[in-house]
Amino acid sequence: MTDQTLIILVAAGALGTFLLRASFLALVPGEKLPAWARRGLRYVPPAVLAALAAPAFVPAVWPVADPANLARPVAAVVASLVAWRARNVLVTIGAGMATLWFFNLLP
Repeated sequence: MTDQTLIILVAAGALGTFLLRASFLALVPGEKLPAWARRGLRYVPPAVLAALAAPAFVPAVWPVADPANLARPVAAVVASLVAWRARNVLVTIGAGMATLWFFNLLP
C-alpha cells in the first residue's frame, strides 16, 4: 500500500465519521428528540471520557506480576476518592499525582 493510498483511506474514514456525526446533530434538533433519548444522551460524555481514560491506568494483564505496575490503578482510586470528597479539581489532580510519584519512588 502506497503512502498516497493510505492518506486517501484515512481521509475518507475521517470524512465519513464526520458526516455521520454532523448529520445527526444537524438533522435532528435537540428539542425534537424524545425525552428518553435526551435523558440517555446526558450520559454519553462521561462514558466516552471513562472509555478514553481507563486504558491509561488499568493493567493489561491480571494478576499483575510486578507491584510497580499497580501505581497507576492505586493513584486512580485515590484521586477518585479525593474527587468524591473534596469536589476540587486541583486537589484531585494533586492527590493523584502525589500518590503516583510516591509509588514510583518505592523500590
